Amino acid sequence: MTTILDALTDANLFKGSVGRMAMDTWRVFLVALFGLPLSDDMASIFRSCTGRTMGPSSSFVEAWLICGRRAGKSFMMALIAVFLACFRSYTDYLGPGERGTIMVIAADRKQARATLRFIAGLLAVPMLKKLIERETAESFDLSNRVTIEVATANYRTVRGYTIVAALCDEVAFWPSEDSATPDYQILDALRPAMATIPGAMLICASTPYGRRGALWDAYKRYWGKDDAPVLVWKADTRTMNPGVPQAIIDAAFERDPAAAEAEWNAEFRSDVEAFISREVVDAAVVDGRFELPPAAGTRYFAFVDPSGGSQDSMTLAITHREKDGRVILDCIRERRPPFSPADCVSEFAAMIKSYGCLRVSGDRYAGEWPRERFREGGITYEPSEKPKSDLYQAALPLLNSGKVELLDNSRLTSQLTALERRVARGGKDSIDHPPKGRDDVANAVAGALVLSSQATGIGKIPAEALAYARRQQSPRAFF
Repeated sequence: MTTILDALTDANLFKGSVGRMAMDTWRVFLVALFGLPLSDDMASIFRSCTGRTMGPSSSFVEAWLICGRRAGKSFMMALIAVFLACFRSYTDYLGPGERGTIMVIAADRKQARATLRFIAGLLAVPMLKKLIERETAESFDLSNRVTIEVATANYRTVRGYTIVAALCDEVAFWPSEDSATPDYQILDALRPAMATIPGAMLICASTPYGRRGALWDAYKRYWGKDDAPVLVWKADTRTMNPGVPQAIIDAAFERDPAAAEAEWNAEFRSDVEAFISREVVDAAVVDGRFELPPAAGTRYFAFVDPSGGSQDSMTLAITHREKDGRVILDCIRERRPPFSPADCVSEFAAMIKSYGCLRVSGDRYAGEWPRERFREGGITYEPSEKPKSDLYQAALPLLNSGKVELLDNSRLTSQLTALERRVARGGKDSIDHPPKGRDDVANAVAGALVLSSQATGIGKIPAEALAYARRQQSPRAFF
């Protein structure tokens, strides 16, 4: 039976590909992962990177790699995937016509392509190349009824497979449009797909980020515990890949020490925390309420987060305040890219007018085009006095007080709960979405909530809105 060490040292397999990384600390990780004996030198590295006092007595079926940037994580994911695909048999556990899938999940398509190139390079050696039956843009079908497939982070992509191994890259940075916890959601979808394969292996790797999520949870639960069934391996960049110049790391520390601690030293960031709890947001959501129609005698406020139509969504939120002080979210609109900004503004302007508004507030950094476009639609665009971060800060006490009613909108909920509070080098708090995340819907809603909460003369319809309603002679416009 070929072991991972055999494959690493065989010139016909991986020896020519691994370079220095697997010959040093990476080799120790692989030896520990597959339950092979550790030499004295290896045992010292193992203790340093796992916090354990004793070496493993058997192989692991679950492991978490917490390593700095450029440590070689993606390459190692590819190497493990190819080894498991080519040197383990799963046919006894597969039904007629069924294939076992080794799924490599990356944060985005760019990273997935990079991992696929590593896999292609490792399979290119003559001994393994003959196993390839079919190659596609995202997968390799092997003659032993195993498929190696790369996918982007989405819980829907892992359903319907029989997964014999899952290798999850950069789990701390998995994006999601519909969930604030994409890591847990994807892992929860993966585990049932692996349930029928004894010894199916789950390996998750990432540079660390904030002290939350599945990566942080695994570190807290398993690192440094000799009896833990899960291997957690934590090491800085140069421990795993000494080829990275120290000067690059030193320069990063000079620019931003807190970020460099995470990026290069693999330390979880203490300056990043969740801005608002899921419990607070859930308490504000009115289940089953997706939109409220305009009501007579009510003064509404609109806020828009503009977009040029190619990358970010353009969003609109409309709110009002009740006489008892409650702030109600009435309407959300989102146009996802690609879209025509002119058509989007026309649509939003019509919606704003339907609520008796002739003004909308929005990002002052969007330039002149929103003013011009909304003006053409009969709406006055007013740049917000507060930047996005300040709007979130102002909206937080409203939500915490229980005086806000939100619509039942999954994207709003996920974006609000994913917001992060970061402490800048000058000590000032900044609120924003996480890396690779979005907050277009949350931004518009926060702006509209703050507008309603700070307005005076609740219930009084602006004179210009009344004049517009009379001109239109629309029963719906007379509020």
